[in-house]
Amino acid sequence: MTLSPLAADVPSAAAPAVGYRGRFAPTPSGPLHLGSLATALASFLAARQAGGRWLLRIDDIDGPRCKPEHVTTILRQLDAHGLHWDEAERYQSQHLPAYEAAFQHLRQDGHCYRCSCTRARLAETSAAGIDGPVYPGTCRSLSIVDSPGSSVAWRVRVGAGEIALEDPLHGVIRRDLVRDVGDFVIRRSDGRIGYQLACVVDEREQGITEVVRGADLIGSSLRQQLLMQHFGHAVPHYLHVPVLIDAFGQKLSKQNHAAPIHAEAAAQNLIRGLTLLGQIPFAADWRGRVDEILGEAIRRWNPRLIPHVLSLSAA
Repeated sequence: MTLSPLAADVPSAAAPAVGYRGRFAPTPSGPLHLGSLATALASFLAARQAGGRWLLRIDDIDGPRCKPEHVTTILRQLDAHGLHWDEAERYQSQHLPAYEAAFQHLRQDGHCYRCSCTRARLAETSAAGIDGPVYPGTCRSLSIVDSPGSSVAWRVRVGAGEIALEDPLHGVIRRDLVRDVGDFVIRRSDGRIGYQLACVVDEREQGITEVVRGADLIGSSLRQQLLMQHFGHAVPHYLHVPVLIDAFGQKLSKQNHAAPIHAEAAAQNLIRGLTLLGQIPFAADWRGRVDEILGEAIRRWNPRLIPHVLSLSAA
């Protein structure tokens, strides 16, 4: 059995009528940098301008990469920049049974299969897709035994067809399921539930209606939409903010040792973030406290001003 979109030629379903509920979901593998602040700021401003709620989720399911000290730092950074969340933060590491239940549902219905491909084999055989490597289905028809000590992942079976979502910045984004998406991991070889499945459960449990995230996660949004449709979950609206690049054209990231933002420069950081997000006409000459800056930014927020490229040279 395979997963296919409910309606291949229709963008993502309308958000449920429960009021605007957005979220920011950092991975605590390091402190927030200017790029992650810009994404958090866009998510926060969209929620506040809509009169909605803004939630915080800590994506700490990947134990080896996530450190408690980074969680503490991120919470302090958000607080210092006036980005206050409305409900108790949700930690993925505290909801493993819910993720496991979702995985078992897919497994019992025959929608997933074991995959024994190593990283080296994946690097050799995966196709170059628009959103990253696409698995060629090597293990799809094999009967692989999940024996003690083995290194076996589980992938969801993706059917043929097309999936699409509508984005205010990018228009209707369409992908061919076979060529651009492929069967993807829902349980890793180390036994941890995969990011895509965990996020689907989280969005449902928190009642998220709007997701503002980096454009590097467009592929994840499409995969998660496919799972949401299978489970019968309401699909949120999406806004994908371009990732911030440095002077060398590389994505600003923790892996590239991006400089963390500091609390003592919170007002300046907010101005830089707003400038990056294209809110230049009213951000360039701003002065004032954090709350004053955010108040004006909420009032004037216009996501359609976000440029297609976010570069440090603009800040």
